Amino acid sequence: MISFALILLAAASTHLELVNEVMSVPAGEWRSIALGLKQRPAMVAADFEVESGPAQVRLVLMRRGDLERLRGEAPAAMMAATAPASSGRLRYRVRVPGDYVLVIENRGADARPAEARLRVALDFQMQSGPEVTRLSPGRQFAVIVISFAVFFGIVSYSARRLLRGIRR
Repeated sequence: MISFALILLAAASTHLELVNEVMSVPAGEWRSIALGLKQRPAMVAADFEVESGPAQVRLVLMRRGDLERLRGEAPAAMMAATAPASSGRLRYRVRVPGDYVLVIENRGADARPAEARLRVALDFQMQSGPEVTRLSPGRQFAVIVISFAVFFGIVSYSARRLLRGIRR
């Protein structure tokens, strides 16, 4: 009975881990991973960490057609990308089903290949409506200060007008 419940729980899971391995990417080259998003949209979550080799690795999410242009050395359109670094994280909500690929690219000038641990997961549980975000603490403070300044400006202007009206 318990094993049946675990099977049902696994079947209802909306999180799918695609890759969790160390990939070797030669200098100046790239490797791609196909994402199966033909039926449903999903949140793509990818992390990488360079274990050895040059620290100029980046992740790029693109459509499969753009990958074909990349193979032909033509400029390719990217949906999301990380900066070249020794580690990085990419989060992107793919809203339209289609053929997508995740490219790990070694941009190092060093002749050594980069060995990077790559983790890629898909989450099919999509929230309806906009994604909720928060402002940074600095922006929160700026909004509060501006709001108080506008509020007290309106109150002082109204008070002056009322006092002028009472004195007449």
